[in-house]
Amino acid sequence: MKTGNYSSIYNRMQRMAELTVTMVLAGKIARACKCLDAAEKLFLSGSYQTRNAVINVFLYDLSSILELHHCNVKMLLPASLQKEYIKQNNAF
Repeated sequence: MKTGNYSSIYNRMQRMAELTVTMVLAGKIARACKCLDAAEKLFLSGSYQTRNAVINVFLYDLSSILELHHCNVKMLLPASLQKEYIKQNNAF
């Protein structure tokens, strides 16, 4: 059973992914990069649950939507998230 904190990090990552996608599609790349940098910091310094949420929710949602819009996802991502993105793509 999920605790409130456990599910809330997943909800927050989903909202952050939606916000980042909106910014990219609106051409606000500098603002989107701030979100991407924040996600990378969470990934690098967060708990297991936080890291899991960044990869399985934020990165997955972000890359799926941006790929549909033919955006170069790999170019936008900070180094650690870029490595995880490559791992996700190689897993399929």
